[in-house]
Amino acid sequence: MRLMSMAQTGRQLKDRKNSNLLLALAVLLSVILIIPPFSLAQTAAAAENGSEIIAIVGARIVPVTGPVIDSGSILIKDGRIAGLGTSISIPAGARVIEAKGLIAYPGMIDSYSWLGLEEISGVRATVDNRETGRINPQVKAIEALHYDSMHIPIARANGIVAAVVAPSGGLISGQSTLVKLDGWTNREMVIKESLAMVIELPALRRSRGEFSGLSRQQPQISTEKVLDELRQIFEKTRMYEKRKEAAQKSILLPPPDFDEASYFLLPVVKGELPVIFSVHADKDILQTIKFVQEEKIRAIFYGVEQGFKVAREIKQAGLPCIIGSLYSLPPVGEDGYDALFLNPVILNEAGVKIAFSSSSASAAKDLPYHAAKAAAFGLKPEEALKAVTIYPAEIFGVDKLMGSLKPGKLANIVLTDGDLLELGTKIQKVFIEGKEVSLENRYTVLLEKFEQRDKRE
Repeated sequence: MRLMSMAQTGRQLKDRKNSNLLLALAVLLSVILIIPPFSLAQTAAAAENGSEIIAIVGARIVPVTGPVIDSGSILIKDGRIAGLGTSISIPAGARVIEAKGLIAYPGMIDSYSWLGLEEISGVRATVDNRETGRINPQVKAIEALHYDSMHIPIARANGIVAAVVAPSGGLISGQSTLVKLDGWTNREMVIKESLAMVIELPALRRSRGEFSGLSRQQPQISTEKVLDELRQIFEKTRMYEKRKEAAQKSILLPPPDFDEASYFLLPVVKGELPVIFSVHADKDILQTIKFVQEEKIRAIFYGVEQGFKVAREIKQAGLPCIIGSLYSLPPVGEDGYDALFLNPVILNEAGVKIAFSSSSASAAKDLPYHAAKAAAFGLKPEEALKAVTIYPAEIFGVDKLMGSLKPGKLANIVLTDGDLLELGTKIQKVFIEGKEVSLENRYTVLLEKFEQRDKRE
């Protein structure tokens, strides 16, 4: 029995040794077979999330906030611009993009749009840019944003990398959102979720017929009365906050019942959240300037079709202006056929910071051409370019992230074969946060489809 036991023990030790050897071989095989594909996956993931090191070399670089570099390089690392200039050291393993003959611009920013909120304007089921009721400060545009809207890749393919998505309707429409035009979900697209509250004041009264571009209905209430209503709403919000604070200090005082409108307006009355005022006529602009100053509201004006008449007052108030669509006709015939085109020129010359917008979803791709129209009527080309890049970024407080080409900023870069604002220019590549994004869209798919048809015929 003892010999039998010793023999069994010897066999067990030998079996264990063999098992350990097999285990070691299995581990070695796993290292050889598994790690390379994993490394490839990591490389692909790096390219996908913008962590790939990219060097754009030989391009004419237009930083917007600095002098033009006739032939330079841009180094992209971890989604940001790591270096920019004529003597950039390119690290080993970097993906090099030869850009000789191309121009590098910062990606454009649409300052007011309905991208992702409106698909086909004539089909109500595809339009989700407004809520019922007049007072909706709790509404957030991001909640309704349709992240796979066909208009997003179309706008992106024309050099637009970010957009302000704004709700509409009622008096207090809700909270706009700043999004990048890339992402699998609406949350992934967010740059700044609560960007600015949107307040819509009465549309400009027309003296001759009806023109497209603004509300077709004559306002039923004057701007003065609307501003009085806003004063009461803001005062109610301040009282709500005071009652909450008093209840926190004394157990004898009951807290106020929850007031949704007041709760979401608190950041506005505290000056923490700016307000985009949709305001149009010159007299209304002056009234709104006075209201903003009295209420101590951080304000941005949108629309301002007759801003040219009160440009000096807007400048003195220090208020930036977002120009509405220049595809509309002048709302007041007496202002002249070219009033809308001259408006941004006069505002800019007065020292008002302006930004262009598409004021659309389907026409968001045309943002650069609004700036180009103003340039054709006298706006300096460099100012027109700034009004779709750095000025929107400054107005919305994201200029440390985007709006120009500068080391440390997000690598939002557009490579073109010509002037970014020219209709005939072709966009060659677009980078959003260091990631090269696809330029494929509904238009390119249809173009390829009909080109194939022509070849068959």
